[in-house]
This record gives sequence, C-alpha cells and structure tokens, in this order.
Amino acid sequence: MTATETARRARTAELVTDEAEFAALAPAWERLYGRCAAATPFQSHAWLHSWWLTYGRPGRLRVLLVRSGGDLVAAAPLMLVHRPLPALVPLGGAISDYADVLLDDADAGPAADALTEALADAARTALIDFREVRPGGAAERVYERWRGPRRAVAGSLCLELPAVPLDDLVARLPSAKAQQRVRAKLRKLASLGVTRRTVGAEEADAALGRLLELHRLQWQDRKVTAEHLQPRFREHLVRAVGPMIRAGSAAVTEFLIDGEVVAVDLTLLSPALAGGYLYGVHPSLRERKADVAVMLLDACAERARGRGTLSLLRGDEPYKRHWRPEPVVNRRLLMARGSTAPLLTAARFEAAARLRGKEVLRRWSEHRRG
Repeated sequence: MTATETARRARTAELVTDEAEFAALAPAWERLYGRCAAATPFQSHAWLHSWWLTYGRPGRLRVLLVRSGGDLVAAAPLMLVHRPLPALVPLGGAISDYADVLLDDADAGPAADALTEALADAARTALIDFREVRPGGAAERVYERWRGPRRAVAGSLCLELPAVPLDDLVARLPSAKAQQRVRAKLRKLASLGVTRRTVGAEEADAALGRLLELHRLQWQDRKVTAEHLQPRFREHLVRAVGPMIRAGSAAVTEFLIDGEVVAVDLTLLSPALAGGYLYGVHPSLRERKADVAVMLLDACAERARGRGTLSLLRGDEPYKRHWRPEPVVNRRLLMARGSTAPLLTAARFEAAARLRGKEVLRRWSEHRRG
C-alpha cells in the first residue's frame, strides 16, 4: 500500500459541538445514512437536526464523527445531560422510537473500532446511555467492542409485521371468520367512498397541520400523549418531514370522502422498515362505522413493500395485537469507563425501578378494566 493510500484510508475522529457545523453535515450524513442498512428514519439528518433545533439545549451538542480519507464512515448523534445522571444520550429524545449510531456497512469493522475509541474519549466523566436500540442496530457493534463496564437492559416493546401487502396480512389471521371481517371492513371503506392521496413535500406543512388538528379532535376528552399537542412538536414535525419526503424517508397520506380530508397519516421510511408514526382522524369517520386501523394499515403496508419490516413502533395497544405481530424489545445499552462504573450501577437500578413501576401500572389498569 502506498503512502497516499494509507493516508486516504486512515480513520480520524472529531467531535462536533457547534450547531451550524451539525447543520452543514446534512449531505455527508445522508450519504452515510444510505450506506447503513440498520438505520431507521429516526437517524436521518433531517429528523435529528430538527429535533435538536426544537428540543436541544445550548452547549450540550456532542456529535462524534469518524472519517476515512475525508468520507464520513461513522456518526454518533449525542447530547450531554446532567440529570438524573451525567450521560451522553442520543439525539431524538422520547419522540423517537429508535436510537442508534450510523456505520458505513462497507467499513463497519474499522469504523466501529474508531467510533468506540472516540466514544471512550468523549465520555470521560459521563455514562454512555443508548436507549431504544432496535435489535440488530449499529450501536450493538460499538457495545460489543466496548472494553469498560457495560450492561444491556430491556427497553420498550415494539410490534412488527412482515412487509407484505394487506391481503397477505389478512391471511395471517387465525380464522376464516377473522379474515372475512377484515374484508368486510375494506368493503365498508369502499362503500363510504374513502380515497387516499400522497402529499408532496411542498404540501407537507399544511397536511401536517391538518394531521395534528385531527389528532387533537380524535383524542379530545381522552388520554393522549401530551407532547403531540404542543406547538414545539408541530414545529419539529413541520421542519423535519418536508426534507424527509424529498429524501424518501417519510410519506404523508391524506384520506378523503367527497373531497374532504377525514384523516391524515405520517409513515416514516428507511430501507430497513416502514413505521406508522402518527395519524389524525376526524371523529365522524368512526361514527360512519369505518375501521380506521384497517384503513391505515392498508396504506402503511403499501409503503412497506420492498422493505424489511412493517413496524407498528412502540406500544402494545390491543388493535395492534389483532394482526398477530412479532413482539420485538428494544435494548438500552449502557457503557462506562472504569472511573464512571458507579454511574452504570445507578442507571441499572433506575431502569429496574422504572420497569417495576410500569408493571404496577399495567396490573392496576387490568384491575380497573376487570
């Protein structure tokens, strides 16, 4: 190997803490995103940068990069937090169903080695806390290489279906009667005159406004994820989704009856999966006896063709279970240096307490329903 080739292949790490530098990474980031088969839409630059602009705190940005001859081959989008423990955590926060790093599949081993070393240098007094890593995620390769104290604990439950047309999903149902019911619901949607159209990037802002308003209406007087009703969430979504549509990382679908929009769905896309992220439905659609779950799944299944998985994302709602999905549990990957091992122990206790709390709430909810 010549000296020129050696220099070209040398891997160098850098830490980005400046917001403008993070913004300027978009083209290189998206090229790397396209070369990382494990990446989900929540690792796209448009999603992460928009999230940072809305939810990030000045001075906390910590984006680790690894380059080979100038090409970006690894990236870890992180931020520094001090509570409940000092830690480096992924950008994306609670509104992102999956967190991960990006590794160039063609350079995965050396890139993972360099990124692991860079993470160890960056986390001098902080824990590295990767929450919601999907099984098979690129962060697992970093975890495998970690030389210090480490521990993996269970994260959120996600439900996944094969990326096949709706007819094939119907065929998975356990009985002919269940299959007939779904086909009757599809006929009902057709008789109501429900049509759908894909929204272009230039229309995304207005369509997302309709989605969030319909989402508010459908959950009126019922328990809802409060963040979805906040102006800052709308700000993030509107900023992120237009560029994601252009890049093929998102699709917005409007459902209409007689030209009137009665529902809007946002599906996030990557080569690995299609995930139904958020939808809004006018209450009148249910009043007309339309099965909204069937309507949305039909559209999402069409988006999922050619991808690895149709993900129903986080949550164990009964309507999801109807389709016999595979339960897949995200992982929380905790990594520490020798000097920060007590932080890892504290995080493990916190995670165990959180799981116990969820179990108590689940049992209480079942008790009330019973």
